[in-house]
Order: sequence, then C-alpha cells, then structure tokens
Amino acid sequence: MTTLTSGELGLRSRVAQYYALAKPRVIQLIVFCALIGMVLAVPGWPTAAELLRMAIACLGIWLVAGAAAAFNCLVEKGIDSRMKRTSWRPTAKGELSDRQALMFSAVLVSVGSLILYIWINPLTMWLTFATFVGYAVIYTLVLKPLTPQNIVIGGASGAMPPVLGWAAMRGDVGPEALILFLIIFLWTPPHFWALALYRVEDYRKAGLPMLPVTHGNVFTRLQVFLYTLILFAGCLMPFVYGMSSWIYLVAAVVFSTGFCVYGFALWRNYSDALARRTFRFSLIHLSGVFAALLVDHYLL
Repeated sequence: MTTLTSGELGLRSRVAQYYALAKPRVIQLIVFCALIGMVLAVPGWPTAAELLRMAIACLGIWLVAGAAAAFNCLVEKGIDSRMKRTSWRPTAKGELSDRQALMFSAVLVSVGSLILYIWINPLTMWLTFATFVGYAVIYTLVLKPLTPQNIVIGGASGAMPPVLGWAAMRGDVGPEALILFLIIFLWTPPHFWALALYRVEDYRKAGLPMLPVTHGNVFTRLQVFLYTLILFAGCLMPFVYGMSSWIYLVAAVVFSTGFCVYGFALWRNYSDALARRTFRFSLIHLSGVFAALLVDHYLL
C-alpha cells in the first residue's frame, strides 16, 4: 500500500479546498443548463466540430461560474461561518485566506473569459462575464443583504446558462433561449424559498433578510405555491412556441404538476421534512424538464 507524504497530503487537501470553493454541485447544474441551450441551438445531431465547440464553451462557462462561486464564498465568509449549511466552506473555516480566494476567483474568471472570447465568440464571453458580475457583485453585495426579493431579482443571473449556451452556438440570443431563461427565472424563487423555510434560523442568525425571516413562514409558503403555478405555465412555453413536441409537453406537465402538489402540501400543512422534500424535488423538476427538452429535440 502506498503511503502519502505530509506534503502530498497537504497538496491534496489544498486542491480539495479550492475545488470546494468553486461549489462544484451548483456548477454542475449550471453547465448542464448551458449545455441544453447549446444542444437546442443546433438543428439535428451535432458534428464533431460542434461537439468540440460545446466542450470548450462548457469549460469556459464552468470556469467563470466557479469564479463567481469563489468570490461569493470570499464575500460571505462571515455569514457562512454563522450558518450550519455553509460553515464547512474553506473561507468560512479560515483554511483559505482572502488573498488566496480572490486570486483563485480572478484566475478562473480571466482564463474562462479568455477561452470564451478566443474560441467561442465575444458575445458569449460578455454575457458570461455579465452573469459573473450579476451574481458575484449585484446579488451577493447589494441584493442579498438588502431585500427579501433578492432571490427574485438576483434570479436573472442564475437563469442565464441556457442563454450562454445558445449564444455559444448561434452567436445571438433567440426567443428560444429567452424561453429557457424564463423557466429557470420562475423556478428559482420556489426552489430557494423551500430551502429558506427549513433553514430560517440560519438566515436569521446571519442577518439576511430572506422572505421567511422578514414575512414569516405562512406568507413564504403561499409564495412558494403561487410560484409553482406560474412556473407550470412557463414550462408550457416551449411547446406553445413550437420549439418542442408532445414528448416534452407530457414530461413538463408531469414534473410541474408534481412541483405544484409539493407546493400546495407545503402551504397547507408545513413541516421541515416536507420543505426539504420540496427543495429536493425542485432539483428533480428542473433537471427533468431540461432533460425532456433534450430527448424531444433528438426524437422528433
């Protein structure tokens, strides 16, 4: 059995800390949504050149998104240290210094932007950089600590990935990309507010004006349910516009009905366990809807 030296263990630990700083689980969903935008922008099966372009675009978007996540961890290290859900982050625990986190973020956003500018197109680079600014600066520094509508307004940054993917392949932003943007924009509030409901004390201790803190449990539950209804309508738009067929329609109705059922149950009979299940199903919903778009695109 190979025994690692203390230096090798230290290097592995440091790499793991930087990796965690980039919030890989969140980034995976971002890149997945961007990839859906890329695939839908290409009629039929992509060529080898288009597949390579998609891979390069995904890498660039991953790097810039990771930079935004790292900058978020740096700015919110004090808040993160007071919240059970985020207290493990390297910046919150003091495992990485402010300088290390800032340099990591700067390197990622610079390399990612350069990749997108040179090998994809300037529009994708500027849209991705604007998304970085929207999340890392406008949402994190301005909206999140000031208004309970931070998730609604800041959700515009989180809804950009399919637009970035579409722009990477087409060089423009078409109505199809905006429909995908709308779906994620409407999905974001019930997704995050379900989490905030069972993490409300964490947010209260951190001093963040999340909706359950400022308006209470009952009001937030109603908002979650109402947003699932609006989201249901939004998820029908790809079929209504003609960018998908009945295969997507059936999947969208099934997943959206499930989210509405969870939202209604949460509104009428709250429990932390149900809020957790609602949050988890929201991830299944978004992944399922976008996967259905992908399947529909290739089958019909």
